[in-house]
Amino acid sequence: MSSKQRIISYSSDRLKQMPINKLTYEQLTADLGSHHVTLVAVSKTKSVHEIKELYDLGQRDFGENYEQELVDKESQLPGDIRWHFIGHLQSNKAKKIAPFIHLVQSVDSSKLLSEINKQAEKNNRVINCLLQVHIGEEETKFGLDEQELGTLMNANFIESNSFKNVKICGLMGMASFTDDMDKVRTEFRYLKFLFDKFKGTQQTFDILSMGMSADYSIAVAEGSTMVRIGSLIFGERF
Repeated sequence: MSSKQRIISYSSDRLKQMPINKLTYEQLTADLGSHHVTLVAVSKTKSVHEIKELYDLGQRDFGENYEQELVDKESQLPGDIRWHFIGHLQSNKAKKIAPFIHLVQSVDSSKLLSEINKQAEKNNRVINCLLQVHIGEEETKFGLDEQELGTLMNANFIESNSFKNVKICGLMGMASFTDDMDKVRTEFRYLKFLFDKFKGTQQTFDILSMGMSADYSIAVAEGSTMVRIGSLIFGERF
């Protein structure tokens, strides 16, 4: 299936829609709220109707993985939604989401950061960004290593490249896809170590996005301030 075919499926009447798990959502928001953790509802492949249903329950932060899908949904949904881009963003696609994106969570190179800055300047905006760190064992996952992260966080590097239209707000990472929760905890703990290491270098460096449906409770225990949860709320994807 091509990327275009995959993207189009979200809005089709043929897509099997599942009812929002309202009880789970309410329990999640209460639990996360008590820990001052932001919930980003991962709505990739989900219909506009399903997103609006969750919006009507009070949810405002939604995460998407595909540029065109996000652009299409943004045009059909309320303007006060805070859209998060959480997938791998190709530099040449940044211009599509630059006019409205709230937070790009997946900045994994200086090239991408530079392009986001360029497109933000064209739109007279400052775009919030998280630097994605590779903490899992899968080679297919994107992200910076510790050395690359240090280079991007270097104040001289930022100033020399005149990144005036992006704001680095923190870090994001995805743990290994495994049943070994001790391994997951170790990876989250490492990301928290890096977050604390660089926190003092930026005034706005206050977001640590880690944890998804299967491991969010561990992430919260290890210091996450933002979790990305989809299947627990929307049900499994088909």
